[in-house]
Amino acid sequence: MIPDDSTATILRRPYLLATVGSCALVFMVAFEAMAVTTIMPRVGRELNGLDLYALAFAAPLATSVVGMVVAGNWSDRRGPAGPLYASVVLFAAGLLIAGTALSMPVFVAGRFVQGLGGGAMTVALYVVIARAYPVRLHAKMFAAFAAVWVVPSMVGPFAAGVVAETVGWHWVFLGVVVLVVPALAMTVPALRQMRPGADPNPNAVPWNLGRIGWAVLAGVAVLALNLSGQIPAVGWAAAVVALLVALLAVRPLVPRGTLTAVCGLPSVILLRGVVSAAFFGAEVYMPYLLTERHGFSPAFAGLAITGSALAWATSSGIQGRWGSRISNAVAIRTGTWIVVAVLLLELAAVVFAWPPLPAIICWTFGGAGMGLMFPRLSTMTIALSAPDSQGFNSSALSISDSIGSALALAMAGMIFNMLASGYAFAGVFGLTAVIAVAGLLVSSRASETPTAERTVVPARS
Repeated sequence: MIPDDSTATILRRPYLLATVGSCALVFMVAFEAMAVTTIMPRVGRELNGLDLYALAFAAPLATSVVGMVVAGNWSDRRGPAGPLYASVVLFAAGLLIAGTALSMPVFVAGRFVQGLGGGAMTVALYVVIARAYPVRLHAKMFAAFAAVWVVPSMVGPFAAGVVAETVGWHWVFLGVVVLVVPALAMTVPALRQMRPGADPNPNAVPWNLGRIGWAVLAGVAVLALNLSGQIPAVGWAAAVVALLVALLAVRPLVPRGTLTAVCGLPSVILLRGVVSAAFFGAEVYMPYLLTERHGFSPAFAGLAITGSALAWATSSGIQGRWGSRISNAVAIRTGTWIVVAVLLLELAAVVFAWPPLPAIICWTFGGAGMGLMFPRLSTMTIALSAPDSQGFNSSALSISDSIGSALALAMAGMIFNMLASGYAFAGVFGLTAVIAVAGLLVSSRASETPTAERTVVPARS
């Protein structure tokens, strides 16, 4: 732990280097995420792989679970430096594979590798915050992570669309690789600065190969769910089996009571997965909707994502400045209500064939709702975690996020491919609206518990 100076901020010593390095990595991930969402309809068409559209998004989410578990265990043993370096290398390798792909299967393979690195990177950065910063700065750092998305949100979608239309979508991926070197260069001195006081005893936390195995099974089940729709006659039966296996496999990867929404930390982690499923399950179809139904170019279809991401960052920054003036419970419930309202309005826009502007405006408000609640869920997770379980709980939060999104994408993909073209988008937004309503129920149980109850016992592996 870096010695705490009560007057220091995240942009002053001794936290400046850690802040710059961490935010640089988030910037890299943010730019890639914004770009991919915008150009995927074009990628699918050029590679003759629109039937794998949802899988291209679900693949990195599924494999990220393995990266999260390994990074969490590794961080608890030796600190976040090692897993962070490894995650950056994997992330860059995935970008290179996707950027040079000439077929959809190869492209999806690149997304697999990218997911391993991205998942590990997320957990490692969370542990960096937990161990390098005092509690009073945690909410500000998570708000800073959201704020880092502002520039990619402003230029990423439009720039990705322009690049795809001029020199080709391959360069959207290859261009992001250029960001890896400076991001890693800024992170190295930051981690060296925090390492002496942050590394635990590696003998105190053993490698949990059982959890890694469950993570692999969860990823395989998610991928099987995505592919089950292509199996004639028994596709839905295979989907149900894959869904049950995924839920069974994820149980040892999260605190006990998560899947049953036990009050406190388990419900906090479950809510992260539910709201992610609702929001991201719908978001990946927004550019598709605008290009397919309203004739938008890839560049202008990205404007919907731009507005949402900007609203997310702005809302996150505002809640960070509010601090304790707005409670965590109020923030997450308000954010969940906003997401529910937005998805219901998007469903109405599709069903009643509204013009595109109302849909774009509504989606902007959805980003604001997510920005209000997401930093608070991260803050609550750290607050409810003992030092020796920070890696486990941080990985559980990210696993819930990824698994929730991946399962929603898989189900949305099946519904989209099953329904006639006139009803496909309505099916997607209807599904995600139902998931968001379920999030309202969970949000009432996501509360902070007394300090003595912080160390929630993990599920057995």
